[in-house]
Amino acid sequence: MAEGDEMGKSSVPLLEMCEILDKKSAALITMVDAVAALSCEAARADVTAFDTGDAFVNKEGAGVARGMKGLLNGSKRVGKVKSEAIAEIPNVHGRLREVVKSVHLIAKVEFNSAGEIKIDGVAKVVAMTVEALALALRIVGENCFLRTKMNLDSVGDASLRKGLQDLFEKGCPTEECLSNGYRLPLDLIFQKDYVRFVHEVNMLLGIVSKIIVWEAVTAFVALEGGQLNSTNASVEANGGDVKVDIKAQKKKKVVLGKGTRDIVDLINERLNGGGGVYGDDTGSMEKLVEVLLLIFDLKDPEFDGLWKMVKDIVESNETRRLPKLPKGTRDFSKEQMVIREKAFSIITDVFKRHGAVALDTPVFELRETLTGKYGEDSKLIYDLADQGGELCSLRYDLTVPFARYVAMNGITSFKRYQIAKVYRRDNPAKGRYREFYQCDFDIAGQYDKMGPDFEVIKILTELLDELDIGDYEIKLNHRMLLDAMLEICGVPPEKFRTICSSVDKLDKQPFEQIKKEMVEEKGLSVEVADKIGTFVKYRGPPMELLSKLGEEGSKFLENSSSISAMKDLESLFKSLESCKCIDKVTFDLSLARGLDYYTGVVYEAVFKGSTQVGSIVAGGRYDNLIGMYGTKQIPAVGLSLGIERVFVIMEQRQKEQNQTIRATDTQVLVSVLGGEDYCIFARELVNEIWNAKLKAEYIVNKRIMNHIKRAVDSGIPYMVLVGEQELKDGVVKLKNIKTSDESTVPRNRMVEELKTRLN
Repeated sequence: MAEGDEMGKSSVPLLEMCEILDKKSAALITMVDAVAALSCEAARADVTAFDTGDAFVNKEGAGVARGMKGLLNGSKRVGKVKSEAIAEIPNVHGRLREVVKSVHLIAKVEFNSAGEIKIDGVAKVVAMTVEALALALRIVGENCFLRTKMNLDSVGDASLRKGLQDLFEKGCPTEECLSNGYRLPLDLIFQKDYVRFVHEVNMLLGIVSKIIVWEAVTAFVALEGGQLNSTNASVEANGGDVKVDIKAQKKKKVVLGKGTRDIVDLINERLNGGGGVYGDDTGSMEKLVEVLLLIFDLKDPEFDGLWKMVKDIVESNETRRLPKLPKGTRDFSKEQMVIREKAFSIITDVFKRHGAVALDTPVFELRETLTGKYGEDSKLIYDLADQGGELCSLRYDLTVPFARYVAMNGITSFKRYQIAKVYRRDNPAKGRYREFYQCDFDIAGQYDKMGPDFEVIKILTELLDELDIGDYEIKLNHRMLLDAMLEICGVPPEKFRTICSSVDKLDKQPFEQIKKEMVEEKGLSVEVADKIGTFVKYRGPPMELLSKLGEEGSKFLENSSSISAMKDLESLFKSLESCKCIDKVTFDLSLARGLDYYTGVVYEAVFKGSTQVGSIVAGGRYDNLIGMYGTKQIPAVGLSLGIERVFVIMEQRQKEQNQTIRATDTQVLVSVLGGEDYCIFARELVNEIWNAKLKAEYIVNKRIMNHIKRAVDSGIPYMVLVGEQELKDGVVKLKNIKTSDESTVPRNRMVEELKTRLN
């Protein structure tokens, strides 16, 4: 018989077995979590692994952890006993949930669509899916077995523990049984006997279910051991009639978690004959275990009802994950927004002072627009999901979109600024974010060879001076000089850009580490790397170092690119010197700026205070970038200020200087002393102030101190006070919060008087 014929004939039993497997495994995933929660308390385990939300390898793992935390909420039984079988619960049970969902999909979708026709390919898909379930069951079973042993060791009463241990050894499947139960289905896969394979996985699920039942039994006995002893004594004294000590039960409720307490109570109810289901003959350990095994038996007719109740307990106690920000992003409070708005205002004023106009571009670009422009940093570009249309990515910076805009619109001369968010798939650190604002100023079109470079660096000093962040340093180099240096050292031209990326890391890593990268990863010889190490140590006052590089016998005088670069730098340095801003500049041959599009002068500013945030402004000349998008090369130069890092510095300075930030610009608080019937009057009164273009808020409250507290807390300078008497007299009281002076003025003169005082 052909393989396909065999599969076709076996499709109906395969369907039936998958449906059984689906039902049993669905029940199992709830029971295994609930029982594991009991074990956590029975063994006094360390459950801190449930808190590390970012460490779960699957989404379902986070859900398991939330469920476990909910069940154990308020528990005083969990402790410090460390166990991998406990710590692995979220990830292992999470993976079990995933494969159980896959089995459900196979059972309900694939077969329903196939009907009774031949389903050769589906049988193989079933095997692939169920094989994953088999492995998950084996690992879950192993961990359950380990937790069961922990529970046995936790039973306090020695005689109780001995009796339970004997019953466990007789009745619980062994680890060898579990291993064999896993090996047999795997052998059947090799034989392509998929029907028997699914059958044997069903058998494996039964083995794991029995181990889970024993875990439940041992956990329950460990938790209720003292109560069980007192119950047994009561049984013997009362001729088999079970009586539960209510006070002892209440005391227990304080100890266990909210969810686990409900589960234990549910088991106790079944044990004590709740609804007459199992009767009340639980006087001996053997009988107790027998009844407990029956309660948790998946084949028992009552199990479905128990499962649903446990599921309700788990879901009702599942803790909702607290909302959190994605890594590398920030919220800004009202006080922080005051600092931001002030900074943006200063930056915009400086840009406009130099004749720049505003520009805005989309937050995402075509992927092809961005790729190939950032060197090794291209791996940090955020690609958007393919929606079946154009391939797009979030913008990495504002320079490339600017170049695309200039080329697309045929512009030959443009001076613009843009303040907008950019995105980088970077590793977050202090002052380094994945979403952040950049403040860019760029000049496209050349009216004076080094004029734009000079102006941009002058703007850079104005920005940092007026933002008043403290001491800073501007490191400056020239890409043509850097290329000449690499050529002098013997670096092949095709490796210039990748070696530049390595050199650019010298502000974060020692040269020996950079050397290792250049030699072992990028194929330079040790001799060439050592030569580079000699040159990148050159840094100092601009004119002084430039003079040293131009001394007789200098290798730089033998290279046409370096000669051109040194002439450019001489012109630039003389201009900066004449404008008295060269003292902030350091000529540094190690500065590379790893972005591929730079062609001339490059620079970056670093903060020299105690707050370490890396570079805060960077930029340079990029004469070939615009030409990549159009038919004409338009020379350009610009800077980009990383405002988020500046905010970190400004916030730190604010803390150090104990500055109080006022979050609101409100000038007047209209305070009406009364109840709800005064609200319409209050709105009418504040509207008169709004119509006069003054900034005002209103509050209606009977207690005067609530009004004054609101004004003081918000830093509002004036109050307009109106009570019952003022309303009758047609007047208002004006109160100066700072001096506490009050004066009464007619209502029709209120606005005029406020304007006078505020001005």
